[in-house]
Amino acid sequence: MIYNQWYVILDSKELKNKPLRVKRLNEDLVLWRDQNGNACCIADRCCHRGVSLACGKIIEGKLECPFHGFIYDKSGKVTVIPANGKNKQVPETMKVKAYNTFEGYGLIWIWWGDEDKITREPFFFKELADFSYSTFADPWSVHYSRAIENQLDVVHLPFVHKTTIGSGNKTLVNGPVVKREDELITFYVNNIKDDGKTTPLKPDEIMDYEKLFHLQFHYPNIWQNFISDKIRAFAAFVPVDDENTIVYIRYYQRMINFPVLKQLFNYIGKVSSIVILRQDKRVVITQLPKKSDFKMDERLIMGDKPIIEYRRHRQELIERSAE
Repeated sequence: MIYNQWYVILDSKELKNKPLRVKRLNEDLVLWRDQNGNACCIADRCCHRGVSLACGKIIEGKLECPFHGFIYDKSGKVTVIPANGKNKQVPETMKVKAYNTFEGYGLIWIWWGDEDKITREPFFFKELADFSYSTFADPWSVHYSRAIENQLDVVHLPFVHKTTIGSGNKTLVNGPVVKREDELITFYVNNIKDDGKTTPLKPDEIMDYEKLFHLQFHYPNIWQNFISDKIRAFAAFVPVDDENTIVYIRYYQRMINFPVLKQLFNYIGKVSSIVILRQDKRVVITQLPKKSDFKMDERLIMGDKPIIEYRRHRQELIERSAE
């Protein structure tokens, strides 16, 4: 994983009024909401006897261990040890790791890194705040980097999605043009039918590329597809561990705003997104190794340029965070 980053880990609706145990970024975590409804996140292992804190309950916005009643606050510190009495000061060593959280746009992020390097808030495609949406979560048995690369892959469309978004047999790939600004990658797609005579254009040969269909990815784990001005697809690729990912797919639209019709339209869009996502999943979960790296035993082609840029900058971020 890339250190010192905000990672989307949950849809807000998943965190209700009781402790929630999840595995994210190779760690067992417990989340709950405090008295103000704010998301709290700490390691899911009591520092006393090692039980899961998620089996406990919320007491006045804090988390009570189910084994011996130790009370944890959102900073991971034990504030009360019942056996020692409420007036007894708790040793500073009685604590577990805590994670800073951010909640917005119907998503929950945690900061994975050093506290002194926390940025103000995570990046989001804020224009989507004007859209309504439906969400679907799908577990994939691959490292999150493989799931991300699938959504950067412009070559696979006419093969994996032949019956859906890849219909038309547009197998020849011009470019694609890839632009990166800080942590945001934008890539412009121009796939056409192969007439047996045309040679694919190199990226710098494509004129007016900004008018082409395009997609965006922002490190470490969110993506959007500009289907149209009023329809977008969004994905968060949530790392579980080195071999598992949860893909949160959202169908965003602002074409229909009437309550009942809007919900129906969003539901149909979600079903369509699930069909497309499952076409990807069937193939991607067979990839070996399950995790991608900057340098690996693959023979990439010009059409893989978005994947190459993703791997290159991901490696830069990993190295930078290790300094």
